[in-house]
Amino acid sequence: MGQALLSQIRISSPLRLRSDLHITRKLWHMATGLIGLTFYYKSGLTTDFMATVLLIFSGCSFFIEYLRLRNEKINQFLMVLMKPVMRESEKSSVSGMPFYALGVSLSLFFFPERIAILSVLFLIFADPIASFCGILYGRDKILPNKSLQGTIAAFTVCYIVTLVYGLIHASPSMNLLIFAIAGGLIGAISELCSQFVDDNLCIPVISGLGLFLLNFAVNVF
Repeated sequence: MGQALLSQIRISSPLRLRSDLHITRKLWHMATGLIGLTFYYKSGLTTDFMATVLLIFSGCSFFIEYLRLRNEKINQFLMVLMKPVMRESEKSSVSGMPFYALGVSLSLFFFPERIAILSVLFLIFADPIASFCGILYGRDKILPNKSLQGTIAAFTVCYIVTLVYGLIHASPSMNLLIFAIAGGLIGAISELCSQFVDDNLCIPVISGLGLFLLNFAVNVF
């Protein structure tokens, strides 16, 4: 009976590769981040509490990942359940979800609120848009999975996000413009670092650290 049920939920078509556009995954990536930020602002929760919740969620997610990678039936069920947003490589490796929660949690724990939120916005927008542009237009490789075109897209997105975010929380000034340009560079560098560490972890943590240090030199927030 169990085997018959399992046969009904087999993955009928291949999962997407990293080199695919995978629009559904990118929309999921942005939507979950924006929903999380909206909940944070509407709930009135403290950053420490939110960071703790996300850290616990990340730990639970890593445990589920551990179980599914060691149990074929659990793995098969979860891969079918999450098929629209899963990659082929994640059938046999840890998915991005626990790293996403961990990266946001660490940023909220270690950096001032406005810097942490800005680093999370980099993750929400720059990561999927840089990937999209890199896959479509990435002709000049900087690293094996990173292109000049994707990096320029990451810089542009992070620059715009920083400028808009800064105009919401600070007065227009030359300092803000300098901060936005430097923030774009920091975001692009953090996205390049995802060649070596999961992007959901390294983008909020590395960009958060860079923005934190930048704010000492160019006091905006």
